[in-house]
Amino acid sequence: MTAKLYRDECVVLRTHPLGEADRIVTLLSRHHGQIRAVAKGVRRTSSRFGARLEPFGVVDAQLHRGRSLDTLTQVETIAPYGRSIMADYSLYTCASVVVETAAQLTEDLEQAPTEYALVVGALASLATNRHPSGLVVDSFLLRALAVAGWAPSLFECATCGAPGPHAAFDAPAGGVLCEACAPVTAQCPSGAALHLLGALLSGDWPRAHAAPTWARVEASELVSGYSQWHLERRLKSLPLLERA
Repeated sequence: MTAKLYRDECVVLRTHPLGEADRIVTLLSRHHGQIRAVAKGVRRTSSRFGARLEPFGVVDAQLHRGRSLDTLTQVETIAPYGRSIMADYSLYTCASVVVETAAQLTEDLEQAPTEYALVVGALASLATNRHPSGLVVDSFLLRALAVAGWAPSLFECATCGAPGPHAAFDAPAGGVLCEACAPVTAQCPSGAALHLLGALLSGDWPRAHAAPTWARVEASELVSGYSQWHLERRLKSLPLLERA
């Protein structure tokens, strides 16, 4: 195998038509970060691996390095999560938020193994209905932002470090704030919503499942605002999100 050929496990983030028969595929790989590659001829009915490049699927891909775009030369399906996700609109909107967030956070990274693992885990949970879809999305957003360096402070004051619990929450400040540091524009979420955020951030699913519906709604609003503030570009898929 030449130096220009390489192989990696990847998740398909999105695809775009190119010409009459090709597609540009954006992949998040386990070892090579985000990859943009040309899949030649995949829009033809005779394509050997066109169906294997559906969004949200996990594949074993062989690629040839190019100057601006790599070229996919071989694709094998590992987990066809896209089949069940795309059959359910609410799951589709949730998965769209996951992959759009991943695309933004890994755009300039040469390696992103932790983000890759989070994306695959979230898509697997959605495809198998392992957890409520809304909780999956909120957990992914919190954990993906934490890996990128924007973990919300949920106990200590995000400004002065004073131990909590605290009643105020401010996305620009980075989380909960003590009374002395909280601006007048800060939100005042319930303790149940903040506890749920902590469970979602740590992956404590039994505690997350036990949260009442009203706390889930409140926590989702906090996660949405926090994510939109800290990501460089607004998520186009977030306003379309349908939570089961």
